[in-house]
Amino acid sequence: MTDSTRADPVRPVILASRRTVRVMVGAVIAILTNGPALAGDILPPKPPLAPQRPVIDDYFGTKLTDPYRWMESLDAETLDWIRAQGRYTRAVLDSIPARAAFAKELGDFTGGFGTVQSFQMSGSRAFYLYRAPGGNSFDLLVRERGQLRKLVDVSALAAGAGANFAINYFTPSPDGKRVALGISRNGSENADLTVVDVASGKTIAGPVSRAVFAVVSWAADGRGLFFNRLAEPKNGRDPYLGSTANYWDLAHEPVPLPVDVEPQAFPYVDQWPGASQAALVINNGVQFEHEIWLALRATVSKPGAKWRRLTGREDAVTAIEMSGDRLFLLSHRDAPTYQVLGMRAGQTLADAAVLLRADPRRVIESIHAAKDALYVVVRDGVYSHLLRVPLAGGAAREIALPFAGDLTEVTTGSAQPGASLMLQSWVMPPTAMHYDPATDKLTPLNVDQRPAYDVAAYHVSSLEAVAKDGVRVPLTLVRRGAADKAVPTLLYGYGSYGLSTLPQFRGYQIPLMEHGVASAFCHVRGGGELGEAWHLAGKDANKPNSWRDLIACAEDLVARGVTTPKLLFLRGGSAGGVLVARAMEERPDLFAGVIAQVPDANVVRIDVEPGGAANFPEVGSPADPQGFKNLLMGDAFHHVERGVQYPPILITTGLNDARVAPWLPAKFAAKLQASDTRSPVLLRVDELSGHGQGSTRSQVDELFVDIAAFMFWQSGFEDWQPRTR
Repeated sequence: MTDSTRADPVRPVILASRRTVRVMVGAVIAILTNGPALAGDILPPKPPLAPQRPVIDDYFGTKLTDPYRWMESLDAETLDWIRAQGRYTRAVLDSIPARAAFAKELGDFTGGFGTVQSFQMSGSRAFYLYRAPGGNSFDLLVRERGQLRKLVDVSALAAGAGANFAINYFTPSPDGKRVALGISRNGSENADLTVVDVASGKTIAGPVSRAVFAVVSWAADGRGLFFNRLAEPKNGRDPYLGSTANYWDLAHEPVPLPVDVEPQAFPYVDQWPGASQAALVINNGVQFEHEIWLALRATVSKPGAKWRRLTGREDAVTAIEMSGDRLFLLSHRDAPTYQVLGMRAGQTLADAAVLLRADPRRVIESIHAAKDALYVVVRDGVYSHLLRVPLAGGAAREIALPFAGDLTEVTTGSAQPGASLMLQSWVMPPTAMHYDPATDKLTPLNVDQRPAYDVAAYHVSSLEAVAKDGVRVPLTLVRRGAADKAVPTLLYGYGSYGLSTLPQFRGYQIPLMEHGVASAFCHVRGGGELGEAWHLAGKDANKPNSWRDLIACAEDLVARGVTTPKLLFLRGGSAGGVLVARAMEERPDLFAGVIAQVPDANVVRIDVEPGGAANFPEVGSPADPQGFKNLLMGDAFHHVERGVQYPPILITTGLNDARVAPWLPAKFAAKLQASDTRSPVLLRVDELSGHGQGSTRSQVDELFVDIAAFMFWQSGFEDWQPRTR
């Protein structure tokens, strides 16, 4: 239920001065017509409305009528209806005359980059995922002694298979001789775990199924590994219940560790080369606060390992790192913006010393242990800073970064000094760098490729909107140059799980800005931009703060003259899809259109969703009176009112979505279509994708081309009006 840019509990390129892409800001604005076509004016015939077969539920005296409960079976009738909706949406968007040219522009743009993810060093080798210019998927590359080669060719896997493949994760062994990796198909996230020999490139173990959230760590002797594995599927069973921490010797079937945890828990073993201890980490579903147990690292793969409890969830520890006999913890207990604790192996949490104190002016986001130091990422608002805390003692010191942005990745090895970094911003693509403590220099790794562009052409403004209750909400505005008139604006929000909307480079953004569009990001309560207190202020009974913050950001953009209600569009995905849907329902007059990507729009049914129980710590349970009340406030499906003129909406789904099942967006679309709104209600269907993770570049490109087409159509641009064939 997260947006998928950051690993999201489930956490997806810059413009050259090519004449084909560069369009003067405002050039398209000048060709506005009297308004966009309404559904039915010139569009292809609509598929029939979904049949209504009402089911009445009684929740603690509150009766709710659900006319589309039958869709939850995802039977042939449901899938036929969803596919018919998808064909209609495809026909409408494909009939827009200007769409094809923009699709080429955006594809040329995103295809011009060689993009790197997950840079890791092990032994004398460097490993990273790389999508070559013009490529569609990320391959796994290895570099050693100055030579670069492809270790896993994802395009070759896809050739002739009639499917898309993606590498979900990879973890090299400490000596760099083997790599464990998870590969899934068609955006399903259902990864199979295999082990590849680096020298030969051959698979030497696996595949092992159900390794979706594997969190792989190699055993101390390097002969096996630990990973989390989902339970065997059973009819009607939530696929995310009953996962286990496993040891795999690479020769036999993985063996679950004898650990007693709640059904919704996700246990895994984490360990660090050179450390004396290993950690058993137990997450309560999507809750970030860990229960942590420790044992001698040399014993954890053997029967009878003795585990000692270090933290409970009440200790609010969200990360653990080790180097030698030193342990480091990140905690928000009595520290809403987080603090860093340090201790020695064998000590208890009561013995821990505070290494970095909480500061209300910054949020401590992550910790990374290396041989020489603890590297700490802190945020001032949404922008990252990197601190180095020497293990030998001494004060924390900031390492200067080349530009203001987000440290999306920081990779360290407890047996190696320094850190590898991935830094990006709203207008700069990910840049891989390495910090060497011996020289105190941060050096680009030069493993990515990009065309030349003028970054100064794009302006980033850090603003604030004032919410209805007086709280000041951070708002980021990104646009090309200084606008002197109201322009189409795409406003994004998420606001759940304590996850933050950070300055990450988005492939669609620059081409849209070249067509006169402004991008805005509302950092609503429920996210983690200002720490744990900001998260809690948009959670449970406080959840309405999230969409009302988004409304405040929208009103602020209009008041500043950036846009108007006829040119303002909302975008959000998964839990963010709920956010934009509820904002639309409370203020249908404020928006020209809404893009709800894979929206979890019927959250009172969370208990029957995939992974529903795992989400109870964040959203609540409908079996609890207060939990039900909280869920109902955020349930977009049950807030659709007949006769209200909602803004046009583009709803998306992937038929392989393992997080927000396709029946959730489908039910929302069906109810909106039956509400007598005169606005278009489009359901976009991708049969070869899921929640967004694992989508190919071309799939992502096509999605944002459709979003652009929907925006320009509803903004009234003459060449973007659908045509009958």
